[in-house]
Formats: sequence, structure tokens, C-alpha cells
Amino acid sequence: MLRRRLLSAFRRVRPDLAWLLIGLAACVLVLVFLKLASEVTEGDTQALDVSILRALRSAHDVSQPIGPDWMKFALLDLTALGSRTVLVLVVLAVAGFLLLQGAYRTMVTVILTSASGLFASSLLKSAFLRPRPSIVPHLREVTASSFPSGHAMDSAIVYLTLAALLMRIVKGRLTKAYCLAIAIAATFLVGTSRVFLGVHYPTDVLGGWIFGFIWASLCTLAARRFEIGASN
Repeated sequence: MLRRRLLSAFRRVRPDLAWLLIGLAACVLVLVFLKLASEVTEGDTQALDVSILRALRSAHDVSQPIGPDWMKFALLDLTALGSRTVLVLVVLAVAGFLLLQGAYRTMVTVILTSASGLFASSLLKSAFLRPRPSIVPHLREVTASSFPSGHAMDSAIVYLTLAALLMRIVKGRLTKAYCLAIAIAATFLVGTSRVFLGVHYPTDVLGGWIFGFIWASLCTLAARRFEIGASN
């Protein structure tokens, strides 16, 4: 009898406990991002950033990246996975599919999370205005400021959001883990390609990953909470 009462009480408080833990994790990640941004602004990460960029270039010619030529061309292709053109097309394609399936709330979640994330990315870049790396030649043309990396942040927001939605649909832990792994791999490859191409410092990419993860997680969980409330 006592065991049943304890289990019943735990089931009642579990959703609130989960939200408390999620809120705590989000606060910790926000503090990590703010600490990183502070270090970047003060120039404390510059030496490490520069050493990593130099390590990725030939010691005899900094215009030449290390590794075989095919790796350079592969990363030039992979970095496009984080471009706004590709991400907008992905979001529109998924939104169209969800519309045809009648999953209107999920469609709105994808659109709002992605659109608001892209807007937040632009605001952060305008706020920090960190110059692009000049220690090595860029292997890709860029225009906007450097911190945080828009490609890293935007890809994290879109791909992790889509993975979270897929994990709610598919069955089996292995399939769910596969969806998450693909999203993380795509986000990782986009971010690392930006450093390899010399258009971002490593801390730019790290900042983009952290903020992108925060944004995708909070928006997805908030939408889930709204759906649960609406169904009750």
C-alpha cells in the first residue's frame, strides 16, 4: 500500500520535477555561454583560437589546409548544410509534409523555432561584432561578424529540433538514438567545417553550438508543454 502511494505521488510530481531539472540545465548552459562570450570579448581566448587555426594549415603555406584535397572540397560541400538557404529549404519541406499530414501544431513548432532562432543568431552577431579571423586566408567568402557562428547555431537549432520531433514519432530506443546521432553529426560537421575553412574561430563555433542547443531545447519543450496542456 505504501509503495503504491509513493509511486502515485512520484507520477504526479514527475512532470514538475522534469521541468525543474530542464530549467536548471538551461540556466547552467546560459551561464556557460555568457562566460564564453565574456572571455571572447576580453580577448582571453584569442591565443588558443589562433593556435588551432594555424594547426589546421600547412606550416609552409597558411593558404593551404592540412590533409588531402578531397577533404577540403568535402568540407566546402558540408558547410552548406548550415547555410540559411539550405536550412530554410529543409524547414519549408518539413513544414509542407507536416501540413499534408495534418500535424499543424508540430508544423508551427518547427517554423517558429527555426525562424526565431535565425533572428536570434543575427541579433547576437550584431551585439558582439567580433571580426572574422585574419590569421589565415578564408577558403569561403563571408561577410557577417564572427561570434557566435551562425552556421553552427542555425544548424543546431534546425537539426536538433527536427531530431526531437522525430524521436517523438518513431518507436524503439535504437531508432530514436539514430535520429539524434544524425542531427548531432550534421551539426558537428557544419561547425568544424567553419573552423577548417578559416572563417570562424573555434570559440565562435562553440558559442553557436551552445546557444543553438539551448534555443532548440527550450522551444521544443515549451511546445511539448503547450500540447500537453491543450490536450488536458
